[in-house]
Amino acid sequence: MVDETTSASAKSVIVEPFGETEGREVFLYTLTNKTGMMAKITNYGGILTHLYAPDAKGRFEDVVLGYDNLQDYIDHSPYFGALIGRYGNRIGGASFTLNGQTYELVKSQGENTLHGGNTGFHGIVWDAVPFVAENGQGLTLTHISPDGDEGFPGTLSVTVTYFLSDNDELSIDYKATTDKATPVALTQHAYFNLSGDLGSEITGHLLRLEADRYTPTDDRQIPTGDLASVKDTPFDFRHMRPIGEEIDADGEQLSYGGGYDHNFVLNRKGRGLELAAVVEEPTSGRRMEVLTTEPGVQFYSGNFLDDSYRGKGVVFGKRTGFCLETQHFPDSPNKPDFPSTTLKRGETLRSQTIYRFGVIKKHR
Repeated sequence: MVDETTSASAKSVIVEPFGETEGREVFLYTLTNKTGMMAKITNYGGILTHLYAPDAKGRFEDVVLGYDNLQDYIDHSPYFGALIGRYGNRIGGASFTLNGQTYELVKSQGENTLHGGNTGFHGIVWDAVPFVAENGQGLTLTHISPDGDEGFPGTLSVTVTYFLSDNDELSIDYKATTDKATPVALTQHAYFNLSGDLGSEITGHLLRLEADRYTPTDDRQIPTGDLASVKDTPFDFRHMRPIGEEIDADGEQLSYGGGYDHNFVLNRKGRGLELAAVVEEPTSGRRMEVLTTEPGVQFYSGNFLDDSYRGKGVVFGKRTGFCLETQHFPDSPNKPDFPSTTLKRGETLRSQTIYRFGVIKKHR
């Protein structure tokens, strides 16, 4: 994790106006490392709007779906690049019981709560402080979510730090404390397309997941509570293979999400940072590794994107982006056998995810 006490002046981080919402100014922050890689982040929703990564020939292209203006993010965004909280993914029935008390949450997807409710962390203006360190540039975002926000108990204080290192790694560090026990699950919702052609399908990308099991869902996409083996199923990404190879295979699990939209149980050895996924795009030669301290990752293949999503000069149609949302499991507050997401008073939640960029060896 980044030690901000070593930070120097933030003069090298470009800060630009990005609009205004609900009486608050919004800014766009551009982080650049010594190799030329660049990340643009806005304090509205903590959104990663652009991420320029080199291909095998050293050409930099944007590899995340998104918009060029604030209003499109406010009006019509499927969480493009956003920070997600208080609870990433779904909570079934928009309710849970904690310490004998039942809490009713805001319903944001049918009868469920999705990604923290209607005004989750993706839809608020964060306080932001850019900084420069010896090995890269960063942005620290802070927010205090009041007791009862979207139905969740406790006043939650959250700090999220983006850091673009000179090693072509974009790290995201999460920290949270509360004054009352509450479920917390924070994540990042970037839609990646490593080809650099953001209007093209991602089905030809090659994917490997460090997961022997996944969590099947019911028809509401709420986990059943089972941990199912991926062996001999379309969910077996233990070896590198195309995302689209079995994406339209018969079976109720793929039909529920119109493709992949499932939590994979990572093969963790401990509590530290471990490899979760590897993605390669054969044409551009780009390679991305995902490392995390989280127990799971939601692999979403962009099945619900359609021609109504237009940004950066292209149409973001079905399966033009994929998400690898590192996370605790969906509906954990209602699944006692899942890893707990309860944060208690006096405790500090700490989590880290790194997206590491490089090129496929054969392209070098």
